Amino acid sequence: MAILLEDIAGTLRTARIQGEAIAAPTESWPDLDVHGAFEVQKINVEHAVANGDRLVGYKLGNIAKVMQDAFGLDQPDYGHLLASTFAYEGTSLELNKFIEPFVELEPAFLLRKPLRGPNTTVADVIDAIEYALPAIEIIDSRVKDWAISLPDTLADNGSTGAILLGGTPRRVNEVNLSNTRGVLNFNDREIISGNTRNILGNPFAATAWLVNRLAEYDVEFQPGQIILPGSCLKAVPMREAGHWSGTFEGWGTIEFDVTA
Repeated sequence: MAILLEDIAGTLRTARIQGEAIAAPTESWPDLDVHGAFEVQKINVEHAVANGDRLVGYKLGNIAKVMQDAFGLDQPDYGHLLASTFAYEGTSLELNKFIEPFVELEPAFLLRKPLRGPNTTVADVIDAIEYALPAIEIIDSRVKDWAISLPDTLADNGSTGAILLGGTPRRVNEVNLSNTRGVLNFNDREIISGNTRNILGNPFAATAWLVNRLAEYDVEFQPGQIILPGSCLKAVPMREAGHWSGTFEGWGTIEFDVTA
């Protein structure tokens, strides 16, 4: 099985480097399950770190019902955050660096204390957070036409493409993360809106879910790491050049440009 997982990891790694979509791993390797898929994810994270990258946190995806419906999933996915996937607000991203990208608006948390499950509570999460800040995640699957099952997106590191962090950090008692409206705009036109309550009631609960889920794999979240608890709205296709902005009302805005 170890050799098989290495094969799957290598195939996904090549697809990411070449920017070309492949058939779903579960189509080529039908026996791939959730646990094996997470091991594939870990293999590629370890490979990236061994080649100079850095593990900087973890993400939760497809936590909102609208996201699960959009991608045909019935439960969340999760992945590692690597420093190489982070971009800077106010800079331009090249569309041709992605395969079939979508834009998400979500909060991000910077930890000041470690978190480890099982049995992590929402109170533990709140106590562990140094700051919350607006973030954009661009999801991008190496699987052709996003024809994914849960093992497929897990093997592909939660379909992570790029992450941008905003510049308005807030203490968690300064924002209402159980009821904050978020809006995505493209070329100054509102495309979609959502609410942080869509993130499992509130993103602290989503983070507790993630901590407890990854405890099964002996993962401990460390101080200084970034946690992305999931999008508050349905992901929007990023198909053309232009200017994007995401705003959490009463909190802050994050902006970036896309070039063809």
